Amino acid sequence: MSHNRIDTHQHLIPPAYRTLLDDRGRTAGGWPTPDWNVAAAIDLMDQESIATGILSLSAPGVHFGDDAEARTLARQVNDYGAELVKDRPDRFGQFACLPLPDVDGAITEAVYALDELHADGVVLLSNAQGRYLGAPSYEPLWTELDTRSAVVFIHPTEPPITMLDGMPSPLLDYPFDTTRTAIHMVVNGVMNRHSRLKVILSHGGGFLPYAAYRFLGAAQFNPGTTTETIMADMRRFYFDTALSSTPSAMPSLLAFADPTRITYGSDFPFVPSSHLFNVALDNTPLDDNLRYAINRGNAETLFPRLATR
Repeated sequence: MSHNRIDTHQHLIPPAYRTLLDDRGRTAGGWPTPDWNVAAAIDLMDQESIATGILSLSAPGVHFGDDAEARTLARQVNDYGAELVKDRPDRFGQFACLPLPDVDGAITEAVYALDELHADGVVLLSNAQGRYLGAPSYEPLWTELDTRSAVVFIHPTEPPITMLDGMPSPLLDYPFDTTRTAIHMVVNGVMNRHSRLKVILSHGGGFLPYAAYRFLGAAQFNPGTTTETIMADMRRFYFDTALSSTPSAMPSLLAFADPTRITYGSDFPFVPSSHLFNVALDNTPLDDNLRYAINRGNAETLFPRLATR
């Protein structure tokens, strides 16, 4: 059994934010909003040998069409998260949410969260009202984050396509949208230009590891890229294991990813118990060094304040 995991994919749902979602009938792509509180989070962490959870806001994020409201809501959520970390810095960290597609608001909030709240990084949704993360309009934000060598956690959200009946977006579309925005970033040079960024892709990177060689064909359609640069930039991503530590997914992830860039993820509370996925991870044939790296060591490198050795 692995111990003292650092969980880079754990969510918070502040009470006021939960009320707003319920009042407006908003969800994470048709998935019912789960119950969440600090005590339940710590109980889950104690049960599953998770020392620290880096908390982030999941979809649908904070932008519901009004920039001013989104800025206010992002600030409220980030201040709430910062208080949790302040109270229990050993148990919690924070990826601050940003009000994209409002780039100016996102830059302001990123600077505040990283410089004043000392957040561990920021979370970006895979698209903001249909605009993916390789969009040229986002370049000033990437520049600001790169200047700070920020950790950026990319979490999927509902893509701008029709949801299939009986298939809420988290079930089917989220891995696709993570893959879509990651490749969009690569072919538009985000990863190449901003080499100080540390970008974590949710859920094992969607199907990026599985289909990576297919995406090399993008070079013929994107001037300034080559198959070599596309491969190198895809391998610069970090990948968390949330919902992906299974016998079918882990071999693909391990075959593709830089082993220093895989981190543990639980996806609590959207996954109420990660136990079966943790058992699958523990049963994956790994040497002791790689097992420690995935469960804790790689995250210690990303978040030096949590390092124990």
